Amino acid sequence: MLTAADVARAQRRTRTVLMIGQVLAGLGMGATLSIGAILAGEISGSPAFSGMAATMVTLGAALAAVPLARLARRAGRAPALATGALTAATGAVVCTVAAGVQSFPVLLVGLALIGSGTAVNLQSRFAAADLASPATRGRDLSLVVWATTVGAVAGPNRIGPGEQLGGVLGMPELTGPFLFTLVAQSLAAVLYLLGLRPDPLVLAAAWATEQQRVADAERASAGYAESAVGESRADVDDRAGIRLAVLSIALSHATMVAVMAMTPVHLTAHGASLVIVGFTISLHIAGMYALSPVFGVLADRVGRRPTILLGQGMLAASLLMTGFGAEAEGWVVAGLIFLGLGWSASTVAGSALLTDSASVARRTTVQGRSDLIMSGSGALGGALAGVVLAASGYSGLSFATLGLVAVVVVANIVTPRRAVLT
Repeated sequence: MLTAADVARAQRRTRTVLMIGQVLAGLGMGATLSIGAILAGEISGSPAFSGMAATMVTLGAALAAVPLARLARRAGRAPALATGALTAATGAVVCTVAAGVQSFPVLLVGLALIGSGTAVNLQSRFAAADLASPATRGRDLSLVVWATTVGAVAGPNRIGPGEQLGGVLGMPELTGPFLFTLVAQSLAAVLYLLGLRPDPLVLAAAWATEQQRVADAERASAGYAESAVGESRADVDDRAGIRLAVLSIALSHATMVAVMAMTPVHLTAHGASLVIVGFTISLHIAGMYALSPVFGVLADRVGRRPTILLGQGMLAASLLMTGFGAEAEGWVVAGLIFLGLGWSASTVAGSALLTDSASVARRTTVQGRSDLIMSGSGALGGALAGVVLAASGYSGLSFATLGLVAVVVVANIVTPRRAVLT
């Protein structure tokens, strides 16, 4: 018989494996958007197409979200996460080939495949919540998000060393950093297959069945009607909570991707070196992940919705910094840090709210759809960002995205409160 001690032990193991996997994923993905944007601009011959790097990575994540969620539902988290990581490793090879033959379409395909790594990162946070109790779900989820910090902060700073290594190996210019993606994602795939035993999603389903069996027995012995047996709050979706969570996550992600993806282009156009670009993106990524445990604890103790609103406040502050301080590197750096912090608070709390609101039976499906919408919103934001940047500059882009923040704030205020934790 499955016991609470068995579940707690499996949860600790799962969390550790996922955290290590996130470190590897961060090393593999950290430089992708920065170097991809620059490479896209050079191969296409127009800076207006630089935003296609972020678009294709996020589009790839969107396209992979539902298939990976379905695979997880059928076979468990480990096969799904490993498949996504290997797909991302393949994308690194395709991007290198694209640079060698100077093919923009091939580069876009490679970046889309790399986007599967982003889908893995997103689903890892839900995997961390499979066995977590509602009272600690935000914390457990955020610890896995936090683990990305180590690799993600180091990733953009691997641009220089990656270029040197690529030169030694005779690789095309600007493709050396993709070596880190290939190696890191391959190692992550092996880790998931070997380390996620027992599989958290499979065990969570078994634990839910065991808890329901015990609850049914207690209700039957207490004389409740037979029709009531098997019914519980865990079997019912909170649709309003799901909609609010999906909206908050998606628009926060679109805001982050739009501004972050165009920052390397903006900085290099104003004479900044690749070292400065890498440093700026590193600080931004540190903001995305380093304080996520703080936001996880806040989401558990203060509530999901107040933490989302805190995140929107930081996103608004970020956009004002980059909007009014677009010509000053210091303000851009500060704005990118707050951009990451706002994304972190909104994503951690929103993900916890989504998991709270979805029934056990539909949780994987709802999570996959949320990731699809999230990544699709980011892809659209990245695509439009290049156009807006070309038309109105970096400041105009920052001010335009304030509208997305306003939508999330209003939605969180007007949506009726259904759950204690919201």
